[in-house]
Amino acid sequence: MHYSLKEKIHELKQLFSGSADLSVREIVLKSKHNIRAAIITLDGMINKEGLAQASVNPLLPYDFGNKTAPEIYDAILNSVLASSDVTEIQGADQLIACITSGFAVLAIDGAEKMIAIGAQGYAYRGVSEPESEVVQRGAREGFTEPLRVNMSLIRRRMKNPDLVFEQMTVGLESKTQIMICYLKSAASYELIEKLRARLLQCDLPTVLASGYLSEYLEDSHTSRLFSGVGISERPDTVCGKLTEGRIAVIVDGTPAVMIVPHLFVEEFQGVDDYSNRTYYATFIRVIKYFSFLFSVFLPAIYTAFAQYHPEYFPTWILVKTAKSLSETPLPVTLEVLLITFVYEIMKEAGLRIPKSLGHAVSIVGALVIGESAVSAGIISSSTLMVVATAAICSYVTSPLYPPITMLRFIMIVAGGVLGLWGIVLATALVLISMCSKTSLGVPYMSSLAPFSLKAMRDVFVRASWKKLSKHTIKVQNFAETEVRK
Repeated sequence: MHYSLKEKIHELKQLFSGSADLSVREIVLKSKHNIRAAIITLDGMINKEGLAQASVNPLLPYDFGNKTAPEIYDAILNSVLASSDVTEIQGADQLIACITSGFAVLAIDGAEKMIAIGAQGYAYRGVSEPESEVVQRGAREGFTEPLRVNMSLIRRRMKNPDLVFEQMTVGLESKTQIMICYLKSAASYELIEKLRARLLQCDLPTVLASGYLSEYLEDSHTSRLFSGVGISERPDTVCGKLTEGRIAVIVDGTPAVMIVPHLFVEEFQGVDDYSNRTYYATFIRVIKYFSFLFSVFLPAIYTAFAQYHPEYFPTWILVKTAKSLSETPLPVTLEVLLITFVYEIMKEAGLRIPKSLGHAVSIVGALVIGESAVSAGIISSSTLMVVATAAICSYVTSPLYPPITMLRFIMIVAGGVLGLWGIVLATALVLISMCSKTSLGVPYMSSLAPFSLKAMRDVFVRASWKKLSKHTIKVQNFAETEVRK
């Protein structure tokens, strides 16, 4: 950018191709040299009333006398503006970044630098309770879309000068702002460097949500079935992970925060676990583990038993199951796969259609699949019950729903082709894949494999806070972790 205001404005209008929302208000400052200035904004991104009170109103009547452009710039920066959010910028890149983030930029003819004035006023959704992480006890606040609001939700809970926010820009076209958040006293320097390097390697043209970046934060040589990147919509969850040496990545425009490294056992931990009594938190956690196993293996074991190992059924169940299956035209494996597939279609339909039609989908599903299909002899009632039970169990650990769905289909096919031995073989392959997976160099199955007795106090059993608070285990200190301690 040049020092001439006319050239600055001309170059800016060329960069924006005459976009209708670009607003440039040129003014003449009160001085002997009649020096010109311009306030550059984007319509819909600023609070016009706040901008007028903080900058325009005190700027227009101020008499700068015989001062030159650089002297006027210093006077405006230090004495005239009433706004507390004022930043010096220079160059076209910083100018574009500021006005697209809701700042108003003051450019003065003959001055090298420009002044970015905080006057954000774009509409956004207020802080509300997250829908995907519902708690019985604890705060009802969840992350929202604006980056600065999400930062403030974390800062309010972590009143610690060691809490660091590092700003980066990703997306070659979208220029999306992100924040790397960590506790300087807890996080490993090597982990932070790894994260920075991977974000710098991101060459995506647009980044509109955290999911765009999750693959860049994954270790490339490990399994993709389970994610080594945690997602949370609750600031209290993020703050708890920061004290363990984790790093949070906040993406502007996304009401969720990514947490790395992320471990498998954390999928079964919730905010309520640490608010309830120890015995009840342990009971709920055991339920979650059993629900995960039921949702993955129940349809597959039913298929294997019905097709290859009927002797494992109790006699009274065997009689009823055999009678039910004999009245249906499809093989057991195909029947279980078909019902599971139809259930996934119904789930997607329930998620995508307007809420006013949600009851219609439920009624049609209950009548067609639950009643008519069984009465017509197309599917057996025992198969329907097994698939429905597995589907309900999968919602207990909702963050794991995508891998549970894929694993369920894999296990059904393995059980239908090779029986129990097929399920055992497929399970062994999945376990090997999970144990070889790392998240930023930290074993994904930490606490379980490699086994750590000390870390097991918060896996299947949730120890009391008196024990948990004595020694916080930082993620870089887990066994066989590749990062520096």
